[in-house]
Amino acid sequence: MEVYTTENEQVDAVRHFFAENGKALAIGIVLGIAALSGWRYWQSHENTALTEASASFQQASAALVDNKADSVANLEKFAQSNTNSYGVFAALQLAEHFAQAKDFANAEKQLTLASQHAKDDNLLSMVNYRLARVQLQENKLDDALKTLDNVKGDGWMAMQQEVRGDVLLAKGDTKGARDAYSKGLDSKPSQTLLTMLRMKLNNLSS
Repeated sequence: MEVYTTENEQVDAVRHFFAENGKALAIGIVLGIAALSGWRYWQSHENTALTEASASFQQASAALVDNKADSVANLEKFAQSNTNSYGVFAALQLAEHFAQAKDFANAEKQLTLASQHAKDDNLLSMVNYRLARVQLQENKLDDALKTLDNVKGDGWMAMQQEVRGDVLLAKGDTKGARDAYSKGLDSKPSQTLLTMLRMKLNNLSS
C-alpha cells in the first residue's frame, strides 16, 4: 500500500482515483439507490397485499361460519388464488367444513392445496397431520403413511405416532401399531392423548 507524505500528494491521489473510477462509482451508487428503492417498494407492496388478503379472508371465513349462500365457493376461490398463509388458513377451514360433512374427498383436496402453499414448518406439519387423518378415513392407508412422514417436530411426535398406529392397525399390522402407540407414549403427549394412547394399547393386549 502506498504511503503519501504530503497533503498535495494525497489530494492528487484522490483526484486520480476518481478520474479512473468515478464513472463506475456513479453507476454503483445509482444501482444501489435503485435496488434500495425497489426493495422498499416490494416491501410496501407485500404489506399492502397481506393486509388486503387478511381482510378478504376474514370476510370469506365469516360467511362460511354464518352459512351464507355461496360462502363455500367464495372461500374456495380465495384459497386457490392466495398462496400466502391466509390461503392456507382458508383451505384448512374448508377442509374442516368438508370433514364435518363426511365429504373427505373435498377435505383431502383442500389439505393438499394447503400443503403446497404452507411455508412455515410447524404449519406444514399441522396440515399434513390433518391430511393423514382424512386419508385414513378414506382408507388410503399407504398415502396416509407417506403423509405422516412429513409431520415433523417434537411437538407433533405423539400425535403423529397415534395416527400412524391407527393406520397400521387398519392395515392389519398389530405389532406395528403397538410400536407406534408406545413411541407416542414416550414422546411426552398431552394428558388427553396419553389416556387415549394407553387405551389403544390396552385394547391391543385384550
